Amino acid sequence: MSQSHPLIWRVLLLCCLLFTGAAALAQDQVTQDYRLGAGDTIRVLVFQSPDLTTDARVSESGAITMPLVGGVTIGGLSIANAEKKIAAALKSGGFLQQPQVNIVLVQVRGNQVSVLGQVQRPGRFPLEIANTRVSDVLAMAGGTTSTGDDTVILSGMRDGKPFRKLIDIPALFLDEESGNNLLVAAGDTLYVHRAPVFYIYGEAQRAGPYRIERGMTVMQGLAMGGGPTNRGSESRLRLHRRDASGVVQQTTPSLTDTLQQNDVIYVRESLF
Repeated sequence: MSQSHPLIWRVLLLCCLLFTGAAALAQDQVTQDYRLGAGDTIRVLVFQSPDLTTDARVSESGAITMPLVGGVTIGGLSIANAEKKIAAALKSGGFLQQPQVNIVLVQVRGNQVSVLGQVQRPGRFPLEIANTRVSDVLAMAGGTTSTGDDTVILSGMRDGKPFRKLIDIPALFLDEESGNNLLVAAGDTLYVHRAPVFYIYGEAQRAGPYRIERGMTVMQGLAMGGGPTNRGSESRLRLHRRDASGVVQQTTPSLTDTLQQNDVIYVRESLF
């Protein structure tokens, strides 16, 4: 039994090394896929040429300044392609025969998206990989709050023109065929509005505003308010709804009628 201990420890050590290597490879892939943008800070290292080591900030035009070669435009390039472009500049200028360039991403400032409205952590988030989608950005923001709508508005620029798209959030995860999980781009804004509500007052257990779920009926809305009190009656309801002209219409609803935004349910007293 004691002889098996070294074997167990060797297996555990091997597993740890494999896991660490896989994590490092995944992180390296994320870094290599990232596309440099204005405001990013990088460190350029040239093998066996420490005097060429440069800390630089990518300008608004996408350029950095390198010793010997001067300005090099790397904005919009992946880190691997930026390394190749700097190496090519050093070689074509006759400064080094076979330059080997490495770039370290020191600080991410460019390629950010903004998430606003009813999300857990509104703010600006960096696009660290090239294929970031709407669902990824919502996850970065912690998802929607309990008062958030079921849709998100994606706005930005595409091909030099303003772009705006209303996206169904649940469909991003429930519908495998949904084509609305779009790729986001630097400068995009995602906005989650407050969810629509309805109101209950009168002889209801818990009068007040409530979120409207999809397809919610009058009966379901009444249940959210705890139902009628002992003095109230579900057969004596009044529904107040504003029509297209802005006039509030009063009707006697059926319990199976679908609620709409800003509907008001009035629970009247029982006649007996």
